[in-house]
Order: sequence, then structure tokens, then C-alpha cells
Amino acid sequence: MEMNLNNIVVSVVGARPHFVKAFPLVQQMNRLSTRHFIIHTGQHYDSNMSALFFEQFEMPTPDVNLNVGSGTHAEQTAQIMVGVEKIVCDLRPKAVVVFGDTNSTLAATLAAAKHYFLVVHVEAGVRCFNRRMPEEINRILIDHASDYLICPSELAERNLRREGVTEGVLNLGDFMYDSFLIAQAGAMKREGILRSHGVEPGKYILSTIHREASTENPQRLALILKMLGQLGEPVILPMHPRTRNCLRDIGFAPKERGLLKIIDPVGYLDMLQLLLNARKVITDSGGVQKEAYWAGVPCITMMNETTWSETVEVGWNVLVGLNQDLIYSAVRSPIPTGERPEVYGPPGAARRMVEALGWD
Repeated sequence: MEMNLNNIVVSVVGARPHFVKAFPLVQQMNRLSTRHFIIHTGQHYDSNMSALFFEQFEMPTPDVNLNVGSGTHAEQTAQIMVGVEKIVCDLRPKAVVVFGDTNSTLAATLAAAKHYFLVVHVEAGVRCFNRRMPEEINRILIDHASDYLICPSELAERNLRREGVTEGVLNLGDFMYDSFLIAQAGAMKREGILRSHGVEPGKYILSTIHREASTENPQRLALILKMLGQLGEPVILPMHPRTRNCLRDIGFAPKERGLLKIIDPVGYLDMLQLLLNARKVITDSGGVQKEAYWAGVPCITMMNETTWSETVEVGWNVLVGLNQDLIYSAVRSPIPTGERPEVYGPPGAARRMVEALGWD
């Protein structure tokens, strides 16, 4: 099919993990003659989780913001598909780059693929093998509709091979690693975030809660917060907008409970500063699991499975689900002493992708 494509690459982002992954690609594209057009779907609309990232990293303002906001899976996906479809059909880019496993990623992939535009999926092949997680459904559909599958690890590549996907697969490493390394220096200059919340380096736990499994049941969420407040040491919990909304729905006022300090969402650099200085982290976030691994902070994952099993295999991550006994045990366990090999590749994943795809 003759497409008469333009020398444009479109990147579609919509949630803070996308911005972290896209940042190294933005840096690489700035060096090329190819125009880089950024669509922000608006899936994450809180300024601390969206606009502040662009400001702190001096990333260009997205060319378009679809301002989709929250909604059901169907509502988000449909609105993003309509918005992305119009833009890519007008621009006729030579490629559409999508990141991760969100509704924004799935919607952009479907919109582009159905019009035969080349789709590049960054963070392909990642699996947790639990189809009751919406993200797992997204991952499978995105990978099977994409033309180039950029894997962050050997395991991700093997996962695709097991599903019969072998064409266009490139194991180039993890884009987030470059962003982490760049942000690390800036984050260490932001000691004020610790003082403002009354904690000292190495003497608190950082926690994040946002997945549906943790937040969809109000009673379960309240029990999680109660448990975090009874760990016997300070816990800092930046409150995800979805979690705050869930609490508001049941009339549960977010406030300090025991040693639990619930705070507003923070920018990426402040979040990284909190992570780098934490004794341990308790999370249900995939991105935080990797960042904790790179930071050398033991991670306790409140899930029964993870997309980042490499971190579990080398002993820096432990899966505890929502089992209080397992969580208490993991909090008290010794700090790992094993090495942290580069299971997600060396720095430079975005550069390697640009070179592999022949963009100039």
C-alpha cells in the first residue's frame, strides 16, 4: 500500500511512566532531522504527575493534549482512539511510538495499526501472566498489533517467542534506565522534601498504591492503610489521584494514621529523592520496582506476580500480595547483599533503537 509518509515520528504519552520512558527518545530525536511530534492523551492530568515532569526535565511541551482524563476503560480507550486517529491520519507519520501498557498505549496502537502506520512498542514482551489485570490484556494486544517490539530484557524477548512473535523483535534495554540515571543527580539536590515531611535518610519506608487490585475495594484499601500505619517506622505515601478518589467515595479522609504520613502527589525528582533515601519501598507499581532496583533499595511488592521477575530472582524484590504477615516479615528482613546485574541492559536504549530503525 502506497502511504506517501512524511518524515515525522509520533510519540504518544499519557501517564507519568510514559514520560519517563519517552525522555531518552526525545533527547535522541532532538539530534535528528526527523520531526518528533508528541501527543499527550491526558490520561494522567494531575500537574504533579504530568506537567511538572515536562518542566523539571525541560522536555518540549506536547504538540497536542487530548485532555481525556479519567473514565472507564472503554471511555478512555475510545476517546483516545478517536483523537489519535485524526492526528496520525493528518500527519501521516513514518512511525508511531507507544510506551508501556496503559489504555493510552492500547488506544494509540489500535488507531495507528488500523490505518497501517508502523507501530513501535517500547517495553514490549513484558508479562505477569495474570489476565485479570487490565494491563496484561493491554500488553498482549499491543504486542500483537505492533510492527517493532522493543524489549527491555532477555526475558521479555523469550515471552514474545513463546507467543509466536518473532518478527520485528529487538532486545535493546530499558528506556527508563537512562531517565533514572539522568534524574538521579538532580534528585539528590532536593533534600528539602525529606525535611518537609519530617523523615531522615534510611529511617523511613516509601510506599505507593494505585492498581485496581489495591484500590477497587474500599475495605481492602482501608486495611492496607491501617497496616502501613502499624509497621513500627515512618511510612511516606504520596497519594495517587485514583486512590484519593476511592477514599473520598467511602468517606475515608486521607490523613496521618499512626506512623503513616499521606502526602499529595510529588514530582518525579522529589519522588526519586524519597526513593533513594528510603530504607525500603512497599509498592504495587511496576516502574517503582525497577527504580528501586537501580537505586539499591529493597522492594516489597504488594502483588502476587510481577512483570519484573528479574528483580525477584536476584533477591532485591519480594512478592507479598496483600498478606499482612508476609509484609511484616519483609519489612523486618535484612537488606539484600547480592549484586544487581544489568538485567535491563546498559544505558543507551533509545539511541540503539533510533540506530536500529534507521531514523536520521
